[in-house]
Amino acid sequence: MSKVKDKILSVLKADARLWNEDMTELNQTLLLDLVESIDEAVINLLLGEEELRAKFFVKIKDVYVFKTNDFRFFMEENKVDNSYTAYKNKIGLTDGKKFLKYSSDVVLDFPFKDCILEGGQSTEEGTDTYFEYSDKTELYEQKEAKRKEVFFNQVLAKDEIDRLLDPKALVNWKRFTKDGEKEVKKIGRDEDGTIRDNLIIKGNNLLALHSLKSEFAGKVKLVYIDPPYNTGGNTETFTYNNSFKHSTWLTFMKNRLDIAKELLMEEGFITMTIDHAELLYLGVLADELFGRDNRIGIVTIVHKPEGRNQEKFFGTSNEFMLVYAKNKSASDFERVILDEELKGRYDNQDEEGLYRLKNFIRLTDGKYSLKENKPHFFYPIYVSPNLEEYSLEKKNNYIEVFPVTDSGVERTWKTTKETFIKLAAQDRIVAKKENGTLVLYEKLREDQVIKTHWIKKQYHAYHFGTKLLEKILGRKEFSYPKSLYSVIDTLKLMTSNDDIILDYHAGSGTTGHATLELNKEDGGNRKFILIEQLNEHINICNERCKKVLEQEKINDSFIYFELAKWNETAKAHILGAKTLEELEAFFDEMCEKYFLNYNLKVKEFKEKVIKEEDFKNLSLDEQKQIFVAMLDNNQMYVNKTEMADKKFCISEADQRLTEAFYNETK
Repeated sequence: MSKVKDKILSVLKADARLWNEDMTELNQTLLLDLVESIDEAVINLLLGEEELRAKFFVKIKDVYVFKTNDFRFFMEENKVDNSYTAYKNKIGLTDGKKFLKYSSDVVLDFPFKDCILEGGQSTEEGTDTYFEYSDKTELYEQKEAKRKEVFFNQVLAKDEIDRLLDPKALVNWKRFTKDGEKEVKKIGRDEDGTIRDNLIIKGNNLLALHSLKSEFAGKVKLVYIDPPYNTGGNTETFTYNNSFKHSTWLTFMKNRLDIAKELLMEEGFITMTIDHAELLYLGVLADELFGRDNRIGIVTIVHKPEGRNQEKFFGTSNEFMLVYAKNKSASDFERVILDEELKGRYDNQDEEGLYRLKNFIRLTDGKYSLKENKPHFFYPIYVSPNLEEYSLEKKNNYIEVFPVTDSGVERTWKTTKETFIKLAAQDRIVAKKENGTLVLYEKLREDQVIKTHWIKKQYHAYHFGTKLLEKILGRKEFSYPKSLYSVIDTLKLMTSNDDIILDYHAGSGTTGHATLELNKEDGGNRKFILIEQLNEHINICNERCKKVLEQEKINDSFIYFELAKWNETAKAHILGAKTLEELEAFFDEMCEKYFLNYNLKVKEFKEKVIKEEDFKNLSLDEQKQIFVAMLDNNQMYVNKTEMADKKFCISEADQRLTEAFYNETK
């Protein structure tokens, strides 16, 4: 079989379309697409080789007919014909003749959406041992290669997808306050019925987002995410899978952005931080999903001003934040100042907030602010004796004021008469007596045109992300958290008092921390929703938010709960196995307790397949992939509608709170 495959590869070298730049990697997806469309160039190459002509063509009279399905099947399934291969085909990948993903019966949905890091991105664990069949020796030879992340496709029938995204049962409820852990007795709601509690949710973020839909659709003001950057490198350690291929990564992103958009309110925003590796791809995807006209901008955040000094070319010192509105015409930024130096100039305050005073005489613009050049901006303003009322008509006892400087230069007012009257009616004009002269000022509210380059020193991710988190936790526990202050400034710009903020790549909980910190600063009542799946991340996220409440003595709380796992538990057990023996020992429990694919032949696998040398010679990751493929991926978590089934062991208290969350009662 491998000789035929080698022959195919050799022949196809003549078509550069099918290869990467250095002609070392075949684009098999493109090849199969071209074969499907009967591409003349590809078919001619295959037809011209006698061995391939005999295998993949049938001669009818004087015409050769290409056996498309046979070729496609061969290219994707050219292992030796053993019961392991046949068994793998029976659990959902093929029917023995063609690949099911090309039929109308099933679809590949959300490819690689549940990727789990197996510890392979650290430099210490950077290689895999594997076995490859040699035609020369007719034996499997042991080899080593740089580790690649393992992905598990999820093959789902079309009529099962709606079930996959149904609301899930919610368990392990806890409330945390500055005084510690409390029992969750009820879920806070406002007058409109919207949940008004901070939430931290453990579970698959795609399924969690769909579980939020019934309660939060159209209610979230800001979605802030810091997704896997897909850098593909192994110089840094990320717990998240950070080496998706482009198409897989984009599918992963699209599935989640689709539902996130539904959760956004009409005037809401979504921000996505990313580095250069996927910036352009993500921009195209986001343009498609949110509309190019709704792209607000791309912000450069300098998070490492000294740059990375290990890089061959540019020493990376920044990352990017893509900002989109749900509906640009309905959205607006908050009137805030992010520049602390500029903010210090707003030294007055009234019931509407901070402001500064600026002379109402136009003192800049050179000759254009002189009376002779703009005479209609030169007019008298009459001010009452108590300096609280204004008129453009002369009145008894009112003081007449012209835009004349102390040196006697006749200039102009900043606005026309009509605009002045509007400003006065809005309490935006202030009159003061200074050195025997009456001076008019305009109130300028706290405001700043926000630039697309963010360079404050507080955005340094090491000092105000990593070290800040270490100080809170008392130890180093998380790699590369965001700067707290870059998140706070984003929240300042795009949210106000009662808004809801969603982060479904919660990581260490920076977004939750920023929300609590900003509320303390401006007296707001914003609420956060954080979603995280990985144990090590969710534990840090919880601990961080708890300690912020305690250390800052914040009179607020958050509720923690989890999506109720079922097959997800079995999957975690499989992925955590260290040997084939562990997988074998788990097989009986997996068959008895969990939901498996309907066409799985348990006896055949247990008594025959698992004992074959071909199966044993697979890498452990490949063996795990077979075990995971046995699971019914539609049953990874428990649906709300089935939570009363005793086999799931969901407590009455958790059932009651689940129904309360979905605003239902027994």
